[in-house]
Amino acid sequence: MRRSRLAVYVTSLLLAAGAVLTGTAGAAQAATGPYVALGDSYSSGVGAGSYISSSGDCKQSTKAYPYLWAAAHSPSSFSFKACSGARTSDVLANQLGTLSTSTALVTLSVGGNDAGFSDVMTTCVLQSDSSCLSRINTAKAYVDSTLPGRLDSVYSAIAGKAPNAEVVVLGYPRFYKLGTTCVGLSETKRAAINGAADYLDAAVAKRAADHGFTWGDVRSTFTGHELCSGSAWLHSLNLLNIGESYHPTAAGQSGGYLPVLNSVL
Repeated sequence: MRRSRLAVYVTSLLLAAGAVLTGTAGAAQAATGPYVALGDSYSSGVGAGSYISSSGDCKQSTKAYPYLWAAAHSPSSFSFKACSGARTSDVLANQLGTLSTSTALVTLSVGGNDAGFSDVMTTCVLQSDSSCLSRINTAKAYVDSTLPGRLDSVYSAIAGKAPNAEVVVLGYPRFYKLGTTCVGLSETKRAAINGAADYLDAAVAKRAADHGFTWGDVRSTFTGHELCSGSAWLHSLNLLNIGESYHPTAAGQSGGYLPVLNSVL
């Protein structure tokens, strides 16, 4: 009996050690092998400035988290495909071309545009509390009924084209610090918008987990740096550059997104 227990114990130790070594090897491969960055404006770096001229309307920034990660880790190749305004259909149609069996790391954020992020913010800024809440409820209904299937299509395509890659799906931050005096939207609107971000993140995280992908939750790193915090890492409404409104600043990319990516690899 003693030998049996000892054998089981030793076997468990060996299996645990193997798992650690395998995980370390996987992390090392992700850090050095080909890296492909997919997704929407939160991944391309809209709002961070320093846009790469050749990226055109995609507004890929050298201060976006994918570019910063690649600069720090020197992967064997870096393909920056994330694009401003991208929906799941755009990722499928335009961003998967450089994925291959040799791809070691894929990152992406997508789903916000599908759910009507821009229209939600326009409605909430320009219209009443009730109109804002109604538009958010419409977005939530879409997240329930349609978005999961669209995310499944994207995630399945990524897994099919890059079966050996570590895939990290990053979410969206809450926009507002609540319970503080803040010029602009009412507390009701701010709370509802934050709730919508949570709702979207929960749906995206669930689909990512079901595909075996790693979830990167940025809400904790952005805590204390929301709009109305006095130290915001997000742009508020910018009438001179509407496209940058409600997107992370350069500090939001380096302090909000990059640490989360680093923590899961």
